[in-house]
Amino acid sequence: MRILCVADQIDPLVYSASIKDRFGDVDVVLSAGDLPMDYLGFIVTTLNKPVFFIFGNHNLKELSYFQPSFDDRMTNRGYDFENQATSSGAVYLGSKVKKEGNLLFAGLGGSRRYNNGRNQFTDFQMRLQILALVPQLIINRLLHGRFLDILLTHSPPAGIHDKEDPCHRGFSAFLWFMKMFKPRYLIHGHIHLYDLNDVRTTQYDQTLVINAYSHYLINTDAPA
Repeated sequence: MRILCVADQIDPLVYSASIKDRFGDVDVVLSAGDLPMDYLGFIVTTLNKPVFFIFGNHNLKELSYFQPSFDDRMTNRGYDFENQATSSGAVYLGSKVKKEGNLLFAGLGGSRRYNNGRNQFTDFQMRLQILALVPQLIINRLLHGRFLDILLTHSPPAGIHDKEDPCHRGFSAFLWFMKMFKPRYLIHGHIHLYDLNDVRTTQYDQTLVINAYSHYLINTDAPA
Protein backbone atom coordinates (compact mmCIF):
# COMPACT_ATOMS: atom_id res chain seq x y z
CA MET A 1 0.00 0.00 0.00
CA ARG A 2 1.34 3.42 -0.95
CA ILE A 3 0.45 6.46 1.17
CA LEU A 4 1.13 10.10 0.30
CA CYS A 5 1.50 12.29 3.40
CA VAL A 6 1.41 16.09 3.19
CA ALA A 7 1.65 18.89 5.75
CA ASP A 8 2.40 22.57 6.33
CA GLN A 9 3.67 23.55 2.88
CA ILE A 10 2.03 23.61 -0.56
CA ASP A 11 4.55 21.41 -2.31
CA PRO A 12 5.12 22.33 -5.99
CA LEU A 13 5.72 18.65 -6.74
CA VAL A 14 2.19 17.91 -5.52
CA TYR A 15 0.41 21.08 -6.64
CA SER A 16 1.37 20.47 -10.22
CA ALA A 17 -0.05 19.44 -13.58
CA SER A 18 2.13 16.33 -13.34
CA ILE A 19 0.77 15.17 -9.98
CA LYS A 20 -0.78 12.07 -11.56
CA ASP A 21 2.56 11.11 -13.10
CA ARG A 22 4.33 11.39 -9.75
CA PHE A 23 1.67 10.18 -7.33
CA GLY A 24 -1.05 8.49 -9.37
CA ASP A 25 -0.17 5.12 -7.87
CA VAL A 26 -0.88 6.09 -4.24
CA ASP A 27 -3.78 4.39 -2.48
CA VAL A 28 -4.60 7.06 0.09
CA VAL A 29 -3.51 10.60 1.01
CA LEU A 30 -3.08 11.88 4.59
CA SER A 31 -2.82 15.58 5.46
CA ALA A 32 -1.30 16.42 8.85
CA GLY A 33 -2.59 19.98 8.95
CA ASP A 34 -1.87 23.63 8.15
CA LEU A 35 -2.87 23.27 4.51
CA PRO A 36 -5.72 25.14 2.76
CA MET A 37 -8.81 23.19 1.80
CA ASP A 38 -8.53 24.11 -1.87
CA TYR A 39 -5.13 22.37 -1.92
CA LEU A 40 -6.72 19.21 -0.54
CA GLY A 41 -9.57 19.62 -3.01
CA PHE A 42 -7.04 19.75 -5.85
CA ILE A 43 -5.49 16.48 -4.64
CA VAL A 44 -8.90 14.82 -4.36
CA THR A 45 -9.94 15.94 -7.83
CA THR A 46 -6.74 15.09 -9.67
CA LEU A 47 -5.76 11.83 -7.97
CA ASN A 48 -9.30 10.58 -7.28
CA LYS A 49 -8.07 8.80 -4.17
CA PRO A 50 -9.32 8.98 -0.55
CA VAL A 51 -7.89 12.00 1.29
CA PHE A 52 -8.04 12.17 5.09
CA PHE A 53 -7.03 15.31 6.97
CA ILE A 54 -6.84 17.13 10.28
CA PHE A 55 -6.41 20.81 11.10
CA GLY A 56 -3.26 22.28 12.60
CA ASN A 57 -2.92 25.67 14.28
CA HIS A 58 -3.00 27.72 11.04
CA ASN A 59 -5.34 27.75 8.03
CA LEU A 60 -8.35 27.44 10.33
CA LYS A 61 -10.85 29.41 8.24
CA GLU A 62 -12.85 26.26 7.43
CA LEU A 63 -12.55 24.65 10.88
CA SER A 64 -16.02 25.94 11.84
CA TYR A 65 -17.57 23.85 9.05
CA PHE A 66 -16.18 20.65 10.57
CA GLN A 67 -16.31 21.55 14.27
CA PRO A 68 -18.92 24.32 14.60
CA SER A 69 -19.01 25.79 18.08
CA PHE A 70 -22.21 26.87 19.81
CA ASP A 71 -21.48 30.47 18.81
CA ASP A 72 -20.94 29.41 15.19
CA ARG A 73 -24.34 27.73 15.07
CA MET A 74 -26.10 30.61 16.81
CA THR A 75 -24.47 33.25 14.60
CA ASN A 76 -25.15 31.33 11.38
CA ARG A 77 -28.57 29.82 12.02
CA GLY A 78 -29.76 27.69 9.14
CA TYR A 79 -26.29 27.42 7.62
CA ASP A 80 -25.58 23.99 6.17
CA PHE A 81 -22.31 23.19 7.95
CA GLU A 82 -22.44 19.51 7.02
CA ASN A 83 -22.75 20.18 3.27
CA GLN A 84 -19.94 22.71 3.33
CA ALA A 85 -17.74 20.30 5.28
CA THR A 86 -17.96 17.67 2.54
CA SER A 87 -17.63 20.02 -0.45
CA SER A 88 -13.87 19.45 -0.95
CA GLY A 89 -14.22 15.68 -1.06
CA ALA A 90 -11.62 15.22 1.68
CA VAL A 91 -12.62 13.35 4.86
CA TYR A 92 -12.10 15.04 8.22
CA LEU A 93 -10.33 12.73 10.65
CA GLY A 94 -10.16 15.01 13.70
CA SER A 95 -11.00 13.06 16.89
CA LYS A 96 -12.34 10.19 14.76
CA VAL A 97 -11.46 6.62 13.85
CA LYS A 98 -11.87 5.49 10.25
CA LYS A 99 -11.15 2.42 8.15
CA GLU A 100 -9.91 2.60 4.56
CA GLY A 101 -9.17 -0.69 2.85
CA ASN A 102 -7.43 -2.77 5.48
CA LEU A 103 -5.94 0.18 7.34
CA LEU A 104 -7.30 1.72 10.55
CA PHE A 105 -6.78 5.47 11.00
CA ALA A 106 -7.38 7.97 13.78
CA GLY A 107 -6.73 11.71 13.84
CA LEU A 108 -5.90 14.25 16.55
CA GLY A 109 -5.35 17.79 15.26
CA GLY A 110 -4.12 21.01 16.80
CA SER A 111 -1.02 22.14 18.63
CA ARG A 112 0.09 22.83 22.18
CA ARG A 113 -1.55 25.91 23.67
CA TYR A 114 0.73 28.93 23.32
CA ASN A 115 -1.50 32.00 22.79
CA ASN A 116 -5.03 30.72 23.53
CA GLY A 117 -5.84 30.53 19.83
CA ARG A 118 -8.31 28.10 18.30
CA ASN A 119 -7.34 24.44 17.97
CA GLN A 120 -4.69 24.73 20.66
CA PHE A 121 -4.71 22.40 23.65
CA THR A 122 -2.97 21.65 26.88
CA ASP A 123 -1.54 18.18 27.26
CA PHE A 124 -4.40 17.34 29.64
CA GLN A 125 -6.98 18.40 27.05
CA MET A 126 -5.29 16.20 24.45
CA ARG A 127 -5.44 13.26 26.88
CA LEU A 128 -9.18 13.81 27.17
CA GLN A 129 -9.49 13.68 23.38
CA ILE A 130 -7.58 10.41 23.36
CA LEU A 131 -9.86 8.96 26.03
CA ALA A 132 -12.86 9.80 23.83
CA LEU A 133 -11.35 7.57 21.11
CA VAL A 134 -10.81 4.58 23.38
CA PRO A 135 -14.23 2.91 22.83
CA GLN A 136 -13.70 2.92 19.05
CA LEU A 137 -10.16 1.64 19.47
CA ILE A 138 -11.40 -1.23 21.62
CA ILE A 139 -13.96 -2.11 18.93
CA ASN A 140 -11.10 -2.17 16.41
CA ARG A 141 -9.23 -4.58 18.66
CA LEU A 142 -12.23 -6.89 18.89
CA LEU A 143 -13.06 -6.79 15.17
CA HIS A 144 -9.60 -6.54 13.59
CA GLY A 145 -7.17 -7.82 16.20
CA ARG A 146 -5.42 -4.45 16.66
CA PHE A 147 -6.29 -0.99 17.94
CA LEU A 148 -4.94 1.13 15.11
CA ASP A 149 -2.51 1.24 12.20
CA ILE A 150 -1.94 4.99 11.75
CA LEU A 151 -2.39 7.93 14.12
CA LEU A 152 -2.47 11.22 12.20
CA THR A 153 -1.57 14.28 14.29
CA HIS A 154 -0.46 17.82 13.64
CA SER A 155 1.95 18.20 16.55
CA PRO A 156 4.68 15.66 17.22
CA PRO A 157 5.05 13.64 20.42
CA ALA A 158 7.00 15.26 23.25
CA GLY A 159 10.73 14.77 22.78
CA ILE A 160 10.41 13.42 19.22
CA HIS A 161 10.99 15.95 16.42
CA ASP A 162 9.58 18.79 18.56
CA LYS A 163 11.18 22.12 19.54
CA GLU A 164 11.69 23.91 22.84
CA ASP A 165 9.55 26.97 22.11
CA PRO A 166 5.97 26.88 23.49
CA CYS A 167 4.34 26.68 20.06
CA HIS A 168 6.32 23.69 18.81
CA ARG A 169 6.50 21.52 21.93
CA GLY A 170 5.03 18.07 21.42
CA PHE A 171 2.34 16.27 23.39
CA SER A 172 3.44 13.75 26.02
CA ALA A 173 -0.07 12.29 25.64
CA PHE A 174 1.04 10.88 22.29
CA LEU A 175 3.84 8.92 24.00
CA TRP A 176 1.23 7.27 26.20
CA PHE A 177 -0.94 6.59 23.15
CA MET A 178 1.90 4.82 21.34
CA LYS A 179 2.77 2.72 24.38
CA MET A 180 -0.85 1.74 24.95
CA PHE A 181 -2.30 1.28 21.44
CA LYS A 182 0.84 0.54 19.39
CA PRO A 183 0.00 2.05 15.99
CA ARG A 184 2.41 1.17 13.21
CA TYR A 185 2.86 4.84 12.33
CA LEU A 186 2.35 8.24 13.91
CA ILE A 187 2.37 10.84 11.14
CA HIS A 188 2.66 14.50 12.14
CA GLY A 189 3.41 17.92 10.70
CA HIS A 190 4.00 21.27 12.44
CA ILE A 191 7.81 21.00 12.46
CA HIS A 192 9.26 22.55 9.32
CA LEU A 193 12.33 20.94 7.79
CA TYR A 194 14.87 23.15 6.05
CA ASP A 195 17.94 20.93 6.08
CA LEU A 196 18.39 17.57 4.33
CA ASN A 197 20.09 16.34 7.51
CA ASP A 198 17.05 17.08 9.70
CA VAL A 199 15.59 13.95 11.27
CA ARG A 200 12.31 12.97 9.62
CA THR A 201 11.65 9.47 11.01
CA THR A 202 12.14 8.07 14.52
CA GLN A 203 11.23 4.68 15.96
CA TYR A 204 9.44 4.78 19.33
CA ASP A 205 8.49 1.45 20.86
CA GLN A 206 6.51 -0.26 18.05
CA THR A 207 5.62 2.98 16.22
CA LEU A 208 7.51 4.75 13.45
CA VAL A 209 7.08 8.51 13.96
CA ILE A 210 7.19 10.42 10.64
CA ASN A 211 7.35 14.15 9.98
CA ALA A 212 5.19 14.68 6.87
CA TYR A 213 6.37 18.27 6.22
CA SER A 214 5.86 19.18 2.54
CA HIS A 215 5.33 15.59 1.37
CA TYR A 216 6.44 12.10 2.31
CA LEU A 217 5.69 8.70 0.75
CA ILE A 218 5.10 5.51 2.73
CA ASN A 219 5.17 2.06 1.21
CA THR A 220 3.68 -0.46 3.60
CA ASP A 221 2.10 -3.88 3.55
CA ALA A 222 -1.58 -3.67 4.36
CA PRO A 223 -2.55 -5.88 7.33
CA ALA A 224 -4.17 -9.16 6.41
